[in-house]
Amino acid sequence: MSTAQYVVTKAFEDAGILTLGGTPSSDQYNRGMDRLNDIINLWATQGLKLWLNEDIPVTLVAGQTTYSMGPGGDVNMTKPLSVFQAYYLTSTQSRQPLTILSRDEWTRLSQTNVLGSLNSFFPDKQLAFLYVNFYNTPDTTAATGTAHLITRIAASNVSSILNNVDFPPEWTIALRWALADELATNQPKEIQDRCAQRAGAYRTALEDWDVEDAPTFFAPDSRIQYAGGRFR
Repeated sequence: MSTAQYVVTKAFEDAGILTLGGTPSSDQYNRGMDRLNDIINLWATQGLKLWLNEDIPVTLVAGQTTYSMGPGGDVNMTKPLSVFQAYYLTSTQSRQPLTILSRDEWTRLSQTNVLGSLNSFFPDKQLAFLYVNFYNTPDTTAATGTAHLITRIAASNVSSILNNVDFPPEWTIALRWALADELATNQPKEIQDRCAQRAGAYRTALEDWDVEDAPTFFAPDSRIQYAGGRFR
């Protein structure tokens, strides 16, 4: 992975603020890292970003419907950005997929504390925690297994110029030109246009490349309650 020092230095060069081979000042490094972190935080929420997807196990407790994910939560970790898939792993290591519910689907359930085996989940994004609600609420048998949540975790911010950026090497050129585009605000229009054009082109190329290798198929949702022409 590339260091923040490399990305920031190249971005200042690309924006025409530094001459080729120049070294940013400490103030320029700080301003560059602040803007680089802003870009990283935004980009982590967009596109697939396959390296940010992680399988997080959740220890189930009989009678407990809701589990918090975040610092000091039921799952003690940096708050994930999203939970987009899940499965239940039985005590005999058999996998059973869980269906994701929207807030509307969750609120339409007549009861959310019915004990039984897990079949679905509702991820509730809040400020401090991401809460995951399971349906049914695990009973003593279900609690012998484990829920596994496929999450998108947050990319780490850089706090030192020597830190590696939490993006793989192929994304370095997109990051540096995106940062150059941010830094070129007061530069001549020709430089601004060049930075904007290259930032957009490299970002588009990487988003088109960062996809799963398996083919994608679309099929009608066959569940009775969603049979009104809906796709999932």
